[in-house]
Amino acid sequence: MATKTKVGIIGTGNISPAYINGCRAWEILDLVAVADIDAEKARSVGEKFEIEVRTIDELLKDPEIGIIINLTIPAVHADVSLQVIDAGKSVHSEKPLAVTREDGRRILDAAQAKGVRVGCAPDTFLFGAHQTCRKLIDDGAIGEAVAAVAFMASHGPEKWHPNPGFFYETGGGPMFDMGPYYITCLVALLGPVRRVSALTRASFPERIAGDGRRLPVSVPTHYAGSLEFVSGPIASVITSFDIWGHHLPMMEVYGSAGTLRVPDPNGWEFFVHMQPEGVAEWQDIPLTHSADWRRGIGVADMAYAIQSGRPHRASGDLAYHVLDVMHAFEDSSNTGQTIAIESTVERPAAVPVGLEARHLDP
Repeated sequence: MATKTKVGIIGTGNISPAYINGCRAWEILDLVAVADIDAEKARSVGEKFEIEVRTIDELLKDPEIGIIINLTIPAVHADVSLQVIDAGKSVHSEKPLAVTREDGRRILDAAQAKGVRVGCAPDTFLFGAHQTCRKLIDDGAIGEAVAAVAFMASHGPEKWHPNPGFFYETGGGPMFDMGPYYITCLVALLGPVRRVSALTRASFPERIAGDGRRLPVSVPTHYAGSLEFVSGPIASVITSFDIWGHHLPMMEVYGSAGTLRVPDPNGWEFFVHMQPEGVAEWQDIPLTHSADWRRGIGVADMAYAIQSGRPHRASGDLAYHVLDVMHAFEDSSNTGQTIAIESTVERPAAVPVGLEARHLDP
């Protein structure tokens, strides 16, 4: 049995319960404390989930904590991750890795210099249904992958989120908020992206929050583009906060011998559907991997990887490539040109079949 890795969380906002519950589901992780710049918010979360509350400085100085999860808002992801790295600890950040390519690169370079690791959400591509899709593609169940679609279309989070303003500021918008789920999953399934051609727009100058506040919009709210993958397939991608309703699929991969319907990479759907060549109906495909895996799986995988010396899957390099691709949407729209992607990354290793629900290594 692997030795437990002690973990702390900085940031106790809306996403923190998913990580607290998720970390507690993995036997390798020992979640010891949370911290937040807002002490009252941290106390509230600590009381609700019966977890110790510390200051950020106390977490950073604790020599027993090996990994800190950075759940702050996107605008300070880079600053907080760099503080964690400077303290000699590995960091797993909420998405995106950083707001700018330059800050993303600074994080990776700092971690390399310190000899620690960088991980980043989303880790949902490691869930059982998505790993089942990965295995089907790798096994040739739909032949050669030739195309894909990924659509995230809603009318934004301002009516339900308790603090929606940052969704419409730099580092927010549908691409930087939701795009990481879809692009990361596509890269995990198909490999790195070669180039991007896209159009974007900010459809409305402001949004109205659920409490009536007016939220100025400073980022695009509708993105539409095409990705060409190094391996050959072309994907059509839409991320939008401007759409009230639709019948678009969340994600599909089209192959020379069939179609694979991939579950929403931001959802909790535990199904896989496939329509092979010559078959008129969709087929339900049994999952090859556990349906019990949940948020925090990327942190657990990092902990196992540190102990065994292998690469971890939800890596900083993967997150940087996704960040590079997301920026290319706006670069393409602003210049009217197709953007060649300078970064690249190895497809993260598939999770082996047959592992127990609470383990990621044999």
